Amino acid sequence: MEFRKATSLIDLIIAIAIIALLFGGVYLVYFSIISAATNVGARTAASEAIGNELEMIRNLPYADVGTVGGIPAGVIPQNRTSTINNFTIALRTTVFNIHDPYDAASGSVPNADYKLVTVTASCPTCVHFVPMGITTTVAPPNLQAAAAQGGVIIVNVLDGNGIGVPGAEVQVVNASVTPSIDLTDFTNASGILELLGVPTSTQGYYLSATKPGWSLDQTYAPGSLGSSTPVSPNVTVASQTISSVSFSIDALSQLTVQTLTDRCVSVGSEPFTVTGSKLIGTSPDIFKFSTSSETNASGTVTFSPIEWDSYNLALADAARDVAGTIPFNPVAMSPSSSRLFQFILRPAANPSLLVTVQDAATGAGIPNATATVSSNGYSAALVTSHAVFSQTDWSGGQYASQSGGINANVSGALSLALNASGTYNTGSTEWLISNTFDVGGTSSTFNTISSNPASEPPSTGAGSLEFQVAANNDNATWHFIGPDGTANTYFTTGTSTLPASLAGNRYFRYEVFMSTQDTNNTPTLDSVTFDFTANCVPPAQVLFTNLPTGSYTVDVQAPNYQETTSSVSIGAGEQSTTIQMAHL
Repeated sequence: MEFRKATSLIDLIIAIAIIALLFGGVYLVYFSIISAATNVGARTAASEAIGNELEMIRNLPYADVGTVGGIPAGVIPQNRTSTINNFTIALRTTVFNIHDPYDAASGSVPNADYKLVTVTASCPTCVHFVPMGITTTVAPPNLQAAAAQGGVIIVNVLDGNGIGVPGAEVQVVNASVTPSIDLTDFTNASGILELLGVPTSTQGYYLSATKPGWSLDQTYAPGSLGSSTPVSPNVTVASQTISSVSFSIDALSQLTVQTLTDRCVSVGSEPFTVTGSKLIGTSPDIFKFSTSSETNASGTVTFSPIEWDSYNLALADAARDVAGTIPFNPVAMSPSSSRLFQFILRPAANPSLLVTVQDAATGAGIPNATATVSSNGYSAALVTSHAVFSQTDWSGGQYASQSGGINANVSGALSLALNASGTYNTGSTEWLISNTFDVGGTSSTFNTISSNPASEPPSTGAGSLEFQVAANNDNATWHFIGPDGTANTYFTTGTSTLPASLAGNRYFRYEVFMSTQDTNNTPTLDSVTFDFTANCVPPAQVLFTNLPTGSYTVDVQAPNYQETTSSVSIGAGEQSTTIQMAHL
């Protein structure tokens, strides 16, 4: 009995599903029929509206066949609506002067032999309505009777690669002629728009070109840029002459700017400027894009949309030095691209010098190049694409843990702790584990470890100060190792190379070991420094800080490159120089 009830329930569910499918199909068919019938009615109304518009145009005098504000000028509205059978039809009419090259002499200025009229209809309130249109020609009563008395404007619209842009929207405006002109038209398949019979005017024609989602290029009226001379002034049209203008447009892009440290810690609210390379005016120069901005509290700001160009970014905070940028500055934006630009910042320690090292042939950065600056007995050397973190103070609990036998209470030094007798224990090894150092990402290489002082008192015994290191990506699992990559060896004082197995980890710690064979002497650690490369370390750049002012020699050496020397003058604030190196 229970089985029959269950079977009946399943049968009922299946039956309901079949009925739903049947009725759903019937509904869809019904809806499609209604939609098709409505669409037929709308297209019939649109055809009638187009026919009425063309009949009106045919009855106009030839001189009046043109659009209001267009070229040629006339009495036909460029846009209007018509209501037919309860359908609101939007009509757009364009009229062109057309030159027939068959009867033209070589090199002559094109004349308007006839006019091309296009009427396009759309239904804004209709669903699934595809716009429709009709194009026809209108000829003058007598051959050449309407030869243009004005001039010709030829507009070339090119993309970022110099290729013609079809369908670009071109606006032409001139309020100084009668009737005034305010025309919007589109380039042909080659990115060209030809306007014939254009009324004469001296620098009176404003033109612009754009496309949806693309940049805009335009002309500028005299005086519109103050005392600067427009690079692309408004167009002059003279009788029986050709005036040409070219525009460059392309798809818009996005540029995100971040301000952070070389360990990827955000630095918020940093002011800076952004300036493109494209000029719209000269004497003085006026750039098409130039603005001041500031990162938000999280150290980020986005410019979107922004057009393709080469942009120079400059920090505007005297309290910070730029330790480098990722990528190099200026940053090149391609059309339809999205790029991230990072200012890598440090507290200002001026005078300072930012050195960028590039391949002279390709412009690519050169990592692991040694740059040395020297002047009057002063000399300092740094390696590109490297950064360091150091610890010089462990007081106040600035460490993760220790054995209890290390004195970390004195600022600027670690030593063994005195026992109750005021001496140092012998025969035991004490240890201290550092806090975690976060290098900001997993694109990391840990290069060297250095300690100061470089040696310990001989009476403390061999190996009285030693180290091990550990790295991971979970900031929890710590396996300390020595120079051979195992837990069986230790780093000694001075400078040592770190194992390659540490690479690819974000979090780093070190462990220091102290012992003595002399009850009256202890090993001492003043500082420990680690050299690393990671996500936010500026590539192929180094920053020299606290330089005495004066003239310096910058010498750069890199594997497989010729040694390169340059000179630079150091004054107040931060300066920068780029060294280009040639291959051997």
